[in-house]
Amino acid sequence: MTRIPITLACWDYDRTQPLADGSVRPEGVDLTYLCLPVEETFFRMLRHQEFEAAEMSLSSYVTALAADPERTPMRAIPVFPSRAFRHNGIYIHAHSGIEKPSDLVGRTVGVPEYQLTAAVWIRGILADHYDVPVSSVRYRTGGMHRPGRVEKQRLSLPPEIDIAPIPPDRTLADMLVTGEIDALYAPRTPRPLLEGRPEVRRLFEDPRAAEQRYAAETGIFPIMHLVVLRRDVYERGRWLARSLYTAFERAKAATEERMNETAANRYMLPWLYDEVERTRQLLGTDFWPYGLEPNRATLGVFLRYVHEQGLTDRRLAPDELFVPETLESYVI
Repeated sequence: MTRIPITLACWDYDRTQPLADGSVRPEGVDLTYLCLPVEETFFRMLRHQEFEAAEMSLSSYVTALAADPERTPMRAIPVFPSRAFRHNGIYIHAHSGIEKPSDLVGRTVGVPEYQLTAAVWIRGILADHYDVPVSSVRYRTGGMHRPGRVEKQRLSLPPEIDIAPIPPDRTLADMLVTGEIDALYAPRTPRPLLEGRPEVRRLFEDPRAAEQRYAAETGIFPIMHLVVLRRDVYERGRWLARSLYTAFERAKAATEERMNETAANRYMLPWLYDEVERTRQLLGTDFWPYGLEPNRATLGVFLRYVHEQGLTDRRLAPDELFVPETLESYVI
């Protein structure tokens, strides 16, 4: 049987491991799994469309789709390989005088890129829940640990957004240490914090508690990434969308089964069983759902944030994001 060769660029997740090791195979597909850092995957897919399928930043996809829905080079399926709470991703200079979220107003904040999904969530959460309007801080963009990072996509932001790049020879991590920026919104932990530098700390003293309150109040487990097919690949064989979606579902189900194993510790976490139980009590049995319907409310909030923050000219609806082949299935 001839299978269609597909290269999927995606990071090393437990929920995609069965696809990487071949224990789950998409129907009709000869899959090559390229395990790449997410920043590399996004850059290469957005700039050069190198892969037939790829993990993709939710924000980058939404902004590209909104800019030109008929010509965007990617089509998405409702698979979400990355989700994360982001209260823990707000870092401050320890001597800035910032003690609570509202103290961010009027300050200078670093972001690797303004359009990063994590930064969109952080700005939206701060505006909705902590009285920190998006336009109330100054944004400075650049590399976290290496100079020279730039926005992957061209932005046209409203004039009330004060945004500028940092000097080309500087990094956000260094500028946070020196106090040249007061705070940093970032998906990665800055190296000075990992090194124990006293100049840097998180805004929330107990970010997990803040994130759990947020989850209980909103029902949201923020989505970071989705999966895209290159448009020309999708249009040549639209069945591929459903085949890949089903394979991702099967891979996730296999991982959930492994998480339930207690006879021997598969992962290096001694209280994994307790963590799984606590997570399910808070977020529900299927706390990492794929598909549109169980994620409609979360996507709706994100699409509102993207529009309010000047990244899209109009507010998209969740139904616009995904190819139709993944939104319904047959019933026997």
